[in-house]
Amino acid sequence: MRVINSGSLIPLKLHCPCQVLKMSTVKEQLIENLIEEDKVSQSKITIVGTGAVGMACAICILLKDLADELALVDVAADKLKGETMDLQHGSLFFNTSKIVSGKDYSVSANSKLVIVTAGARQQEGESRLALVQRNVNIMKSIIPTIVQHSPDCKMLIVSNPDSARFRYLIGKKLGVHPTSCHGWIIGEHGDSSVPLWSGVNVAGVALKTLDPKLGTDSDKDQWKNIHKQVIGSAYEIIKLKGYTSWAIGLSVTDLVGSILKNLRRVHPVSTMVKGLYGIKEEIFLSIPCVLGRNGVSDIVKVNLNSEEEALFKKSANTLWNVQKDLTF
Repeated sequence: MRVINSGSLIPLKLHCPCQVLKMSTVKEQLIENLIEEDKVSQSKITIVGTGAVGMACAICILLKDLADELALVDVAADKLKGETMDLQHGSLFFNTSKIVSGKDYSVSANSKLVIVTAGARQQEGESRLALVQRNVNIMKSIIPTIVQHSPDCKMLIVSNPDSARFRYLIGKKLGVHPTSCHGWIIGEHGDSSVPLWSGVNVAGVALKTLDPKLGTDSDKDQWKNIHKQVIGSAYEIIKLKGYTSWAIGLSVTDLVGSILKNLRRVHPVSTMVKGLYGIKEEIFLSIPCVLGRNGVSDIVKVNLNSEEEALFKKSANTLWNVQKDLTF
């Protein structure tokens, strides 16, 4: 292009947009990348279900710094997004670098551990069998998809922390912290659960040696009421606040620590009990198990007295009477 100026022609150069130098972003000016980031998580945990229990598990796991990535999965998109944002905005206060979520299970890919808190609640007038059948159907839709995306993961199916309640109530009665009170609830979760009074001890002192009637109807201190409280406490909490959550989240987090850190601690968790204590059916009941990197690696062969063994078999029969009529 030429511009006429004072009778002379002067060449004028214009720069096309492609000749303008690209401005660096603030990030580019601040940070110079040296090596490519490793995007594969080493201790990824997925939680399925963002209800009260799922979120209790999430916050406890985050505060314990057990995961380098936390994924949340739920079918309720708005609830899922809201819970995820709420946790992300608290990232300043814990050390998990990545929190993701989605309705699609692809977000759970490459998890080391998947915690399943999703499930149906019992409706008024609904039989136990009907409730269990509905939950079986839910699990049939969830489990294969989890395995598809994380074939090497361990799975925790969440239930209630009966032994933790048992130890708390023993400690409360004695005025001693629950960690120093040792006792176990085995069998199913619920009315037919079995308290092992023969093993209850503090500092190795078995309470049964101090009172052989401990836990029986003729026990003057009424220790048997503790087991009644264990059974009834969930119902009471649900009546008072609508659901149980915090003790469950804390209990699950304790299990997660043993698995991911390969601690090989003993926990009361449900596992296959066929062949134990004369049980012939393929059912899962809570017994003391060693938990580590491979999940349940060992079981502790507890010496049950005749009464405890009879109650354990009764608990097994109670569960089998529900399980045998399920459609898989």
